[in-house]
Amino acid sequence: MRIVSILGAGSWGTALSVHLARVGHDVRLWARDPALVEEMSARRVNPVYLPDIALPPNVGVTHDVSAALQDSELVVAAVPSHGCRSVMRAAAPHLSRGAIVVSATKGLEEGSQLRMSEVVRQEVGGSHPVVVLSGPSFAIEVAHQLPTAVLVASEDRAATELAQAEFRGPALRLYGSDDVIGVEMGGALKNIIAIAAGVVEGLGLGHNALAALITRGLSELTRVACAVGGRRETLAGLSGLGDLVLTCTGTLSRNRHVGVELARGRALPEILAGMKMVAEGVRTTGAALAIGQRHGVELPIATQMGEVLAGRSDVRTAINALMLRPQRVEN
Repeated sequence: MRIVSILGAGSWGTALSVHLARVGHDVRLWARDPALVEEMSARRVNPVYLPDIALPPNVGVTHDVSAALQDSELVVAAVPSHGCRSVMRAAAPHLSRGAIVVSATKGLEEGSQLRMSEVVRQEVGGSHPVVVLSGPSFAIEVAHQLPTAVLVASEDRAATELAQAEFRGPALRLYGSDDVIGVEMGGALKNIIAIAAGVVEGLGLGHNALAALITRGLSELTRVACAVGGRRETLAGLSGLGDLVLTCTGTLSRNRHVGVELARGRALPEILAGMKMVAEGVRTTGAALAIGQRHGVELPIATQMGEVLAGRSDVRTAINALMLRPQRVEN
């Protein structure tokens, strides 16, 4: 048994807390909202994000970050990308010596365009190994113990192996990698393609269009990931193709939901206001386009989604622009 701290009590943080408790760890789940902590402690469920999943007895809930991190050997950051820096800055002084930090957020920081592991490392310093957790994994399915395979990546091999060992369970299999860049870029950029997949679904454009979008989307995120130092084969794995397929086709996908609602004519602020959870692709699109521009990488799908999200274009115009682009060889 290890003491494991989860920072962030959204659906993913809560699901990971339940999973890690089930495999035998003493889990402390930190939430920003004291009222949510009080209700979770009393009812032993997360009424906002996972109301049907009971919290095991070995999950403690707190809004005190120092209490959450006391003597913790494994710290999981499961907060949205826009909150990652502030939460890790608050957590840094309370981290136990040698504690491993696992970044479970799929996104890029707005403005800096940094990957989440880079944000974490800036805030906690170099004395804490950082591991990235990514791959096709809807929170509710992990919480229901449905078979799931994900990826953990770090430049520190021992930290990767420890995360594999401590997270493993009967329904969760973890593969290892040292390609942190490729893993994080795949996990972040697939959300943009998923918004476009929702548009395809919402407009009723058919399976041919969706298959083409996923395939060309994979090409797009592979190009930009490789441009910043990732490996092509990583994007063909769980954190690239696997996560892309899930997010583009699964009805539980928040980013796909945004695209579906845009296709139905709803305004983006209205869509986001009605969502309890964050659709990371909305924030990631601008950062991805900035990275593409900096490295001279063409991102046609992300470009069109950026125009739609900014209100400068509509979904049908965006689809037409993609279809009428000059034809070229595939690779």
